Amino acid sequence: MSALFLSSSLYAENLQCDNKDFTLQLLGSGGPISDDQRSSSGEIIWWKGKAAILIDTGSGVFLRFGQSGARMEDLKLIALSHFHTDHTTDLPALLKGAYFFSQPSRIDLVGPMSGGVFPSATQFFDRLFNHEKGAYAYLSGLYDATDGLQLAVNVKDIDYRAPKAVTVYQDDELKVTALGIPHGDVPCLAFRVESAKGVIVVSADQNGSRKEFIDFAKGADILVMPTAIDENADATSKYLHASPSVVGKIAAEVNPGILVLNHFMGKGLKMKDESIDIIKKYYKGDVYSGRDLSCFPINLVKDKKVAQ
Repeated sequence: MSALFLSSSLYAENLQCDNKDFTLQLLGSGGPISDDQRSSSGEIIWWKGKAAILIDTGSGVFLRFGQSGARMEDLKLIALSHFHTDHTTDLPALLKGAYFFSQPSRIDLVGPMSGGVFPSATQFFDRLFNHEKGAYAYLSGLYDATDGLQLAVNVKDIDYRAPKAVTVYQDDELKVTALGIPHGDVPCLAFRVESAKGVIVVSADQNGSRKEFIDFAKGADILVMPTAIDENADATSKYLHASPSVVGKIAAEVNPGILVLNHFMGKGLKMKDESIDIIKKYYKGDVYSGRDLSCFPINLVKDKKVAQ
């Protein structure tokens, strides 16, 4: 298993994580353009052998979710970082699986409050599943586990403008908090998953200008950061996304156990080695280039830290 973890190409031949005790698995590591030949954004947090948390549901995540061996019935939380298509498109397809649950279930779904042209999580869900005017009105039973759907979805809006992190889910074993991050003018959230076994922080798209994110991510065993643009990207791109040097500076301040890069696009993949070299000028820890279905178990991260 350690050889699998240390490889940056753990991908097609290893669709499922060997270790699912407390593990990050990237479902989609690509972006909004089809030139990367990857699924768009989505991550699973495995806990004690089950898929506990799903972060984002971009195009292709439906397929990768099934390939990972995850089950919708096991999820405790679906956390949507923002409402760009490459982070949300496959949500209806995944939720339709509730027709095939063996018994009724409930799940929390969270996303940011509305801002600009973007809806809130509750508005987004309503536009999809409202029983009268929703795009998928035939799935309106998702509100209360009726009409043959064995799942009731509790949707909550999270204030991305809050000065401090907001708890969005908590049980006896897992705690998930969210913090607003600057993705241009798009309401957007990062998520921190804490357990007795460690901490995983997943940043969605951000330009890196919110200093509070550093404290939010401190103590992370695994930090996931997007690498959507190259160092010489134009000003508009840098308004939306962090350049490699900014990613490196953030990682250096947070000082996680490992840094996992994702959200690549076609051009970014061609310049990946150059971007990683820039990141490593600032962050001296281990950097992993994520691929669809790659797995990062917390215990191996901790073992590696102890070995160092």
